[in-house]
Amino acid sequence: MLYRLSDVLYVVLYRVVGYRKKVVRMNIRKSFPDQSSKKHREIERIFYAHFCDLVVESVKGFTISRAEVQKRFTHRNTEVFDKFFERGQHVTLVGGHYGNWELFAVSVGMHIPHQPVALYTPLANKFMNAKILESRSKYGLHMANYKDVKEQVKITGQKPMMVIFGSDQCPRFSQQPYWMEFLHQETGVQFGAEKFSRDYNTPVIYGVIHRKKRGHYEMEYRLVCERPAELPLGQISYLHTKELERDIRNEPAFWLWTHKRWKRTRADFEARARQKEIKQ
Repeated sequence: MLYRLSDVLYVVLYRVVGYRKKVVRMNIRKSFPDQSSKKHREIERIFYAHFCDLVVESVKGFTISRAEVQKRFTHRNTEVFDKFFERGQHVTLVGGHYGNWELFAVSVGMHIPHQPVALYTPLANKFMNAKILESRSKYGLHMANYKDVKEQVKITGQKPMMVIFGSDQCPRFSQQPYWMEFLHQETGVQFGAEKFSRDYNTPVIYGVIHRKKRGHYEMEYRLVCERPAELPLGQISYLHTKELERDIRNEPAFWLWTHKRWKRTRADFEARARQKEIKQ
């Protein structure tokens, strides 16, 4: 029933309303300049179908059972965590808005030896904020305000944590991003995952969610680095972003193309910095 609703939603959002269609088309065109317009439209159509599935699957996440989650969302390469858990080490997990991250949030606590902790920015709507926190945390995930992450790490006597970062969103002006080429465009990468891993000496693991078939996903884990302090500054951000880029190139339709990923340029950040200097 939900997937029939998704099919109707696809027609409404894509064919009738054209929800963020200009943003999606511009993002795809600039990310794949060497591909034809026909290929761009194919990626676009598959993306919108997936996006509508994501909407109804996220709604189902409020009531989905533990058994149904285990049936629909599997985890691969979880053994990468074992030696760090045995040593009592926290780990940093970094990924992007790819596949179905809402089902991942519901399922991760069942499969990982570490205590998963996801950072979030509270929504202005208190009701929706409470409902989303309830949905994501009902099977073991702990949700923590991004401002409280340091306090979480200070807690002693608990099992090692896996602190989760989504690092593919456009950085705020208050942040100092790492600049690199990503999908043929100069891109500011949020530095939070790298900073956390360096501050607390945590191994960095990249995670990607593969869509196996409609309504079924698999999370794959890959070790990015074991000793972050030994890498040059910026290298961790570069490595995990290149992992995401590779996955997007392989199956581009399952990334969140509606997001205005490149709305702030390096020149915008430099202009803000100059204005701040003038005011001081």
